[in-house]
Amino acid sequence: MTPASGKPRALSEAERVAGRLINRELSWLEFNTRVLEEAGNENHPLLERVRFLSISASNLDEFYMVRAAGLMAQVAAGVTKTSDDGLTPGEQLEAIREQVKKLLKAQSRRSAQLLAECRDAGVAVVKPEELGERSREWLSRWFENQLFPVLTPQAVDTAHPFPFIQTGCLVYVLRLMRPADKHEINGLVLVPPQIERFVRVPGKALRFVAVEEIIARNFRLLFPGMKILGHGIFRISRDSDLEIDEEAEDLVRTFESALLRRRRGNVIRVEVAAGMPKNFRRFVLKAFNASHAHVFNIDGMLGLADIKQIITDQRRDLQHEPLNVRFPERVREYGGDILAAIRAKDFVVQHPYESFDVVVQFLRRATEDPAVVAIKQTFYRTSEDSPIVEALIAAAEAGKLVTAMVELRARFDEAANIRWAQEMERAGVQVVYGFMELKTHAKVSLVVRREAGKLRTYTHFGTGNYHPVNARVYSDLSFFTCDAALGRDTARLFNYMTGYATPEDMEKLVYAPAELKNTLVELIEDEVAHARAGRPAEIWAKLNSLVDPEIIDCLYHASQAGVRIELYVRGICCLRPGVPGMSENIQVRSMVGRFLEHSRVMCFGAGHRLPSTESKVYVSSADWMPRNLHHRVETLVPIENETVKRQLVEQVLMANRFDVMQSWQLEPDGAYRRLDHQSGDFSAHTWFMTNPSLSGRGSALRESRPAMPGELFPDTGDPAAAEDKPRPTLVKAAV
Repeated sequence: MTPASGKPRALSEAERVAGRLINRELSWLEFNTRVLEEAGNENHPLLERVRFLSISASNLDEFYMVRAAGLMAQVAAGVTKTSDDGLTPGEQLEAIREQVKKLLKAQSRRSAQLLAECRDAGVAVVKPEELGERSREWLSRWFENQLFPVLTPQAVDTAHPFPFIQTGCLVYVLRLMRPADKHEINGLVLVPPQIERFVRVPGKALRFVAVEEIIARNFRLLFPGMKILGHGIFRISRDSDLEIDEEAEDLVRTFESALLRRRRGNVIRVEVAAGMPKNFRRFVLKAFNASHAHVFNIDGMLGLADIKQIITDQRRDLQHEPLNVRFPERVREYGGDILAAIRAKDFVVQHPYESFDVVVQFLRRATEDPAVVAIKQTFYRTSEDSPIVEALIAAAEAGKLVTAMVELRARFDEAANIRWAQEMERAGVQVVYGFMELKTHAKVSLVVRREAGKLRTYTHFGTGNYHPVNARVYSDLSFFTCDAALGRDTARLFNYMTGYATPEDMEKLVYAPAELKNTLVELIEDEVAHARAGRPAEIWAKLNSLVDPEIIDCLYHASQAGVRIELYVRGICCLRPGVPGMSENIQVRSMVGRFLEHSRVMCFGAGHRLPSTESKVYVSSADWMPRNLHHRVETLVPIENETVKRQLVEQVLMANRFDVMQSWQLEPDGAYRRLDHQSGDFSAHTWFMTNPSLSGRGSALRESRPAMPGELFPDTGDPAAAEDKPRPTLVKAAV
């Protein structure tokens, strides 16, 4: 680590002995284990537990396509450089393989349990032979009319080479014999990913049949006259990486070509059904030249991400009650004029508890307002039917100056972003694609309005993407401000993104890759100075991921100086907390529940005991990872309004602090242990669903104020006051 003084700090003996960092990839797998644990959490309705099972499988698919694929490429290239925690790419892959084996077994066990519970509850996944004669006849007709025309059974021999198979596709491999001459060949049947995985059988009962079961029942119609000697099913994952030529003259055309190449990426994982004959397995691995790939025998259903398809609105009783989404009362006070509400006072909206429609209305109001001159907007991800894009197109058609900063490298959304960019360009929006070497991950919207002969700026900073669908399940923050300095800084940031004009005189806004990391280091070192001077020294931070080794070293240094640090890190955390002599003053929690924790909030005590409105508070688009701090355009936004500060510290951070229903604690050995709880214990998600935010209440706040999380407990936020009180009991995850 290089602290603010510029002098490298030597590692302490405790740091060397304990193992300074937790491996990034293994930490991610621990996170996905916590997701899978929610599939067994009976506090969730049954079909919501099925949803968690699906999410854990989908997460693992993406992990292989991105992270494991990158390590395999390093091994293939002969790279032996160790990671920050001291493992070579090969050693990391071996550790990943062992951890994934355990995770897959846990998924299979949980799948069997949930499918049995679903059957008992009247939502059954059945085999064709379990159906009555009329239902089997219906299934046969469905196969002939809906599936048979799109299937392409294929023999594999000299005249019929092994076909291309895309990632995630289920494939049957068969051994066939022609009775006339006893000639044997291999055959393949690809299960079309465009077809629903589970077919609902007509009738009062909710019964589903997996499409691969229907295909297996009809092999003889696909290979008439052939004898089926045996069959097995497998599934592959491919490398998803995009290789982009930095000298490309037409970035859109380059990305379109790269997307086509990605479909043919190297096979990096092969899943085969347990019991598949060894000769079939050898045939498949040889066909893909996949000796380097991770191969797993799956005892149960392959492609568990698809299990979410049995979640049906016909059984709302087995799902969470719909969320009653609130609209900020502050905006209602101004007749729905959000620009007038922002002029009156800064405020924060917390999604999904408060409607994302307030962000959409921000742009629609700007579109309709004749005094609005210009709109500038970043795009990282958005929805298939995006109201944000519609608003920008309408604004351009209304004669506004509209600039859209579109990031083409938002993984797995590249094609959608290209399509949106082209549509906006046709409408007259000035579309810019940013940097070749940096991703634009900042979530910023700027509206410029002419008022009394002068220009006033209205700015929205988000912690989440401009994605209305994700905003229903992601817990994120939207900060609206009319602060002139932040408006000027945002205009400078857009000039940097569109014209490479590096800002030299930013007033308040901090951005990456320029000063964000240095600012974080300075803020941490300021707390060290307070601790050494005998003043209160505390840091609370809520993040998705904590990976950057230099930031982690700064936090270790602060802990050793006496700074009390509470971190709420949903996903990857490479910091090892609670190690005597290294990090005994650091606590790390992870919340996994109904909503995906996605907001980033940082609070530095600045010589005051937290919570305090005298502290320094920020919202950010950036996690504390090398990619965010060095290779992306990100924002760190200071919060100065007292009500907004109180909302972020006393509501958002304090709710995370007191949650025991959905929280896990990271132990020094790198394991996570669920906080034990009893009925009635505090749930942050439940609290946010039932309590309005402070800054969005407007004048209603004078009439009534929600009881803050810290007021519900004897420990009202003073960590020292709680030192000799019993902590919640921890129980180890049972995966």
